[in-house]
Amino acid sequence: MRILMLAALPEEADAFLPDAGDRLDGDWPLVRRVDTGRHRIHIATTGIGKVNIAAAAARLHALHEANMLMILGTAGKLSALAGDCFWLARAVQHDYGARRPDAFVHYPAGAWPMGPANVTPYAAMPDPGSALPHACIASGDAFIEDGAYAAHLVAALEADIVDMETGALAQYAAQCGLPWGGIKATTDDANPDSAGDFHANLRAASRRAGLAMERVLDLL
Repeated sequence: MRILMLAALPEEADAFLPDAGDRLDGDWPLVRRVDTGRHRIHIATTGIGKVNIAAAAARLHALHEANMLMILGTAGKLSALAGDCFWLARAVQHDYGARRPDAFVHYPAGAWPMGPANVTPYAAMPDPGSALPHACIASGDAFIEDGAYAAHLVAALEADIVDMETGALAQYAAQCGLPWGGIKATTDDANPDSAGDFHANLRAASRRAGLAMERVLDLL
């Protein structure tokens, strides 16, 4: 299988099979190629945000003839779903919609942002046996440090965790007809302490996600 794996940060990308593979030439995105015998994996460090990850996926998936997209890394915790490392079963974009006088109304990314609220998450490929809790991840171009907004994402979108990339990758995968999946480990609780907690927990959370992804790939 030819897998394109994307992570926003080098700490996240380098936590997956950290001693394996070869760096490929190029300025952006940084890419490491790993051959496991069963899979050829290109691991790209894309930079933060929806545009970066979608642009990297568009640039690399055809170039490396990938037939599966994966995302790996960290997220903020929103809901009471137990655990600190999750299989990404569904993804939505929390910053796509209509700003009305009394509320922000959510819609599927790319849909007309008019009429009644309508949120249909992008479904990931079936879990191959990760044994991880299944989470809905909300993505947007904002780092969430607001407990009230975090609660809104749970109530409005049934989101469990939040990041800045997955929803865009899921949209790209759907447009291209590619299966996608992902694993995220949590660094913080999307509250006023999140900036400090994120930096304190980034490496450990990245390694949890990396190890879980290594186990998942053994099942594919």
